[in-house]
This record gives sequence, C-alpha cells and structure tokens, in this order.
Amino acid sequence: MSSNKFEEPHDTRNDLIDSGVGFVVSFGFFITVFVIFTAFKVFYNMN
Repeated sequence: MSSNKFEEPHDTRNDLIDSGVGFVVSFGFFITVFVIFTAFKVFYNMN
C-alpha cells in the first residue's frame, strides 16, 4: 500500500512531463523543418 501511495503522484508528474516532452519534440521538429526550408530558400535566392 505504501508503494502505491508513493507512485500515484509520481505517475501524474510523469504524465505531465511526457506530455511536455511530446509537445516540445513536435514543436521542435516543426521549427527545425521550417528553419531548414527557410535557409534553403535564402540560399537558393542568393544564387
């Protein structure tokens, strides 16, 4: 019973961290693609 009492808040915190990590990874992937596309566009326009 004591291990269950310890794990409940820990699991909630893990879910929050996993959600945050998933959001940051998705957002970071989008930003990376956008930056690469923008850099390619600028590089293409320079030539």
